[in-house]
Amino acid sequence: MNNKERIRDYVRKNYSAVAAKGSGGCCCSGSNCCGGQTDVKGASASIGYSQNDLEGVPEGANMGLGCGNPIAIAGLKEGEVVLDLGSGGGFDCFLARKRVGKTGYVLGVDMTPDMVKLARENAYKSGYDNVDFRLGEIEHLPVPDGSVDVIISNCVINLSPEKQQVFRDAYRVLKPGGRLSISDVVATRVMPPHMKQDLDMIAGCIGGAEHVEDLRRMLSDAGFKNIRMNPKENSREIVNSWMQGRNLGDYVASYIIEAEK
Repeated sequence: MNNKERIRDYVRKNYSAVAAKGSGGCCCSGSNCCGGQTDVKGASASIGYSQNDLEGVPEGANMGLGCGNPIAIAGLKEGEVVLDLGSGGGFDCFLARKRVGKTGYVLGVDMTPDMVKLARENAYKSGYDNVDFRLGEIEHLPVPDGSVDVIISNCVINLSPEKQQVFRDAYRVLKPGGRLSISDVVATRVMPPHMKQDLDMIAGCIGGAEHVEDLRRMLSDAGFKNIRMNPKENSREIVNSWMQGRNLGDYVASYIIEAEK
């Protein structure tokens, strides 16, 4: 197994465990993450979700995972087609479906079978007919060319060992004029090798974070224009809560990333 597949396999197993447990309580799921945090609603509120958001989704959809609220920045409109990269239990997809209405459509893609199963069950029990979930890797999306208006994602792209390919395929599936609105963890300084190579740190949304300027270059190389990358105001508070005493905010930050095709 090469290193990229080793990373994917480890991340998949970690998030399968989260799906089985039903909550993560932070961005991450590695054995050193979260400091035992289990307040899912509190974790979600701290990264930007409102009380209405938290109460308006099927039980079990919100696992407290993430580092921001992409729905808050996406400016979703009725009738739009939305794609969520790394959709987990379906939380952001269920919020998005309200914004796009009955004439819109929301698709979630996740590489973890247990997460896809959970999200589909949540959608079925709630009677939602404008949302669907597919098993797949975000580097190779099971989505036709030029079919999506908006791509959202919440703290998932950092987990990929092939981020440039993620942005290339995101660009492929967007319609002309389509937009990318994501939350993710980015590196703000050079991380020590032991952090970048630790599988728990990678699964915990830290070790795989790319430097902000490298991400900007990847987006540009994929073809994106009007790239905006801004840290969340409470970024240090968010990331330092994941692994107590590790001062992660010295190395990474929670960013809002937007771009257009």
